[in-house]
Amino acid sequence: MTNHIVLFEPRIHFNTGNIARTAAGTNSVLDLIKPFGFEITDKHLKRAGLDYWDKVDIRYHESLDDFMATVDGELFLISKFAERTYSDADFSDISRNHYFLFGREDTGLPEEFMRENAEKCLRIPMNDAHVRSLNLSNCAALIIYEALRQQHFAGLEKAHAYENDKLK
Repeated sequence: MTNHIVLFEPRIHFNTGNIARTAAGTNSVLDLIKPFGFEITDKHLKRAGLDYWDKVDIRYHESLDDFMATVDGELFLISKFAERTYSDADFSDISRNHYFLFGREDTGLPEEFMRENAEKCLRIPMNDAHVRSLNLSNCAALIIYEALRQQHFAGLEKAHAYENDKLK
């Protein structure tokens, strides 16, 4: 089982960098669907603080159709337009791959694609009367950690301890 954070045509390299850090820290795969709003070069990655890029299991896809051909598990589309909230979804089946697809920062996921897959859509509740959207990297972290919580944080056992482990 693997959790996948999937970014559709990401525009902002700092968001992608933060999400890559989350992917590396949670043993999640990062799927990136082209085109990007930035270049993936050493220079741009270093500016985004990604000196650990080699620790990220990253997969590139030429298009949404190309990505969809690789999905081998449950797909969830994250959107503020969905009826069902993310906390109502069941991500606990650790025998399955879970794919969490996030849209572009400026336009989200294609509307037609969302309508065709309405049963896979999940939303993060927010007061959209005051803000248009939440930060993409925050949304990705929130969703992946909910999935991991339901999976009892499998593979993320405590790796470090203080001397004599007095903070139990």
